[in-house]
Amino acid sequence: MKAHFAVPILLAATWLALAVAQPAAAQILYENGPISGLQMAWTINFGFAVSDTFTISGGNSTVGGVSFGAWLFPGDVLESVEVSFTSQEFGGQTYFDQAVNVMASNCFLSRGYNVCQETGAFNGPNLANGTYWMNLQNAIVTNGDPAYWDENSGTGCHSQGCPSQSSENIVGSIPAESFSILGTTSGSSVPEPGSLLLFASGVVAIAGIVRRKIF
Repeated sequence: MKAHFAVPILLAATWLALAVAQPAAAQILYENGPISGLQMAWTINFGFAVSDTFTISGGNSTVGGVSFGAWLFPGDVLESVEVSFTSQEFGGQTYFDQAVNVMASNCFLSRGYNVCQETGAFNGPNLANGTYWMNLQNAIVTNGDPAYWDENSGTGCHSQGCPSQSSENIVGSIPAESFSILGTTSGSSVPEPGSLLLFASGVVAIAGIVRRKIF
C-alpha cells in the first residue's frame, strides 16, 4: 500500500502562530511549533497513521486535549480522529486511545487545500515527566475524503524535547508534524472542554499553491 501526502509547490509568505486568548487555567503541556502549510502533510486515514513524540516536563500532568494542523479539500470537514498516547511509536503501553471530535479554526485556502487548526478536548490520562508518542489515525471526513497532518519539521518549537521524532506507519521515519498537547499540571484546575478550544485561535495564514502527490 502506498503512502499519500500533499506537497506545496509555491510559497508566498510567513506564519504567525498559536498565541492568543488562552484562559489562565488552560496550559500547553507540549508544543511542536506552529502550523507550516508550506512543506507537506501526511495521511491520517485509509489505514495510514502518523506518530510523533512529545515530552512532559512540568510535573504530573492531566492531558485534556490536542491541537494539530490538518490539510483538507475545500468544503470538507474533519469530524473526528483517533488519538492515542503510547510508550512507543504505534505501540507499547497504551495510556489513552479514543476517537476525538475536533473543531476547525484559522483555515486558509491554499490553491487546492484548506489548512486548518483542529482542536479536540477529552478526559485524558495523567502522565508523569517523560517522553511519549501521540498517534493520529482513522480520521473521519464528512464525505470520505483524505485528511492530512501538517508537517512543520518542528520549526519554531519551544518545548523541552522538541522537535518531535516522527514516524509514518508505511514509510518509517519522517520530519515532525505541527501539534500541541493541552491540559493541566498537578495543582492547577482542569479547564472546561470549551476553554481548551480557545487554543485554536491565533494563527495568521496566507495561501500557497499545492498539488496532491502519491508515492
